[in-house]
Amino acid sequence: MNSSPVIEVKNVSKSFKTVQAVKNVTLRIGQGQFVAILGPNGAGKTTLVEMIEGIQKPDKGEVLILGKHWQGHEDELHRVIGLSLQETRFVERLTVWETLRLFASFFGLGQDRAAMVIELVGLEDKRKAYVMHLSGGQRQRLALGLALLNNPRILLLDEPTTGLDPNARREVWSILLRLKEQSKTSLILTTHYMEEAERLCDYIIIMDYGNILREGTLNQLLLEDDEFTTIEFSFRDDSPSPETLQHESPFSYHWDPATQKGLLTLHQVEADLPGFLEFLKHRGAHLRHLECRRKTLDDLFISLTGRHLHE
Repeated sequence: MNSSPVIEVKNVSKSFKTVQAVKNVTLRIGQGQFVAILGPNGAGKTTLVEMIEGIQKPDKGEVLILGKHWQGHEDELHRVIGLSLQETRFVERLTVWETLRLFASFFGLGQDRAAMVIELVGLEDKRKAYVMHLSGGQRQRLALGLALLNNPRILLLDEPTTGLDPNARREVWSILLRLKEQSKTSLILTTHYMEEAERLCDYIIIMDYGNILREGTLNQLLLEDDEFTTIEFSFRDDSPSPETLQHESPFSYHWDPATQKGLLTLHQVEADLPGFLEFLKHRGAHLRHLECRRKTLDDLFISLTGRHLHE
């Protein structure tokens, strides 16, 4: 981590009535880092980002932006942060260009900056279109453009591609990858899409139920248990019930009823896999498929929580 972080969160907690949304979280983000906060719905991602944004106040702990607290430095910090929440409300009867010009004026910026941003987010051909006529992906690109108008040192995006189709999602990714190459902006991105975190970010923080479970680069997270091999498998219909087999198996594995697939992690695949196959044969189970593959972030999340990231 950078020795002089642009964002520092120290032992922060936040509760809403009986729900503790964030529990004693600490993190540091350096200049130019792209950081993903990865976790399912209800993990505490949005609450954590809202405290970093200054929208929520921590019950305990402190948040520092460029070494400063929000209290007493609101105007200064707002000018260095760009943010896009899960849903952005627009003035529907303004055009794309009018919307960008309006928001640019809030920062004392002229049409030159608005023109740069409309090109950056690929909306030149929608310049005269009313916002009400934009697709979901185009609206999200406009929201990202508004967040980038002030050329922020820190960009905070809360699940920016949720609900978008794969093509629209990749369009947003392309914009962020260009930003990463061309600027020193630091990014915090909350997401429950593994591929999004893997493609965009240098550092990944995995959260669940308000806690940070693991953090590190993608390689650090996936290679930490590199001596283990991931085995994915499914059964033919003429096999005993997967739940019965799971209960009786001498090998502990995760079974997903939704996908009808099992996930087994083995320390010594050459020594242990024959024993697992022998157990299945003895119980009259027939495999539809079996695959040894590279571990994913979802596999890691399952090993930590017993659940998928998207649940």
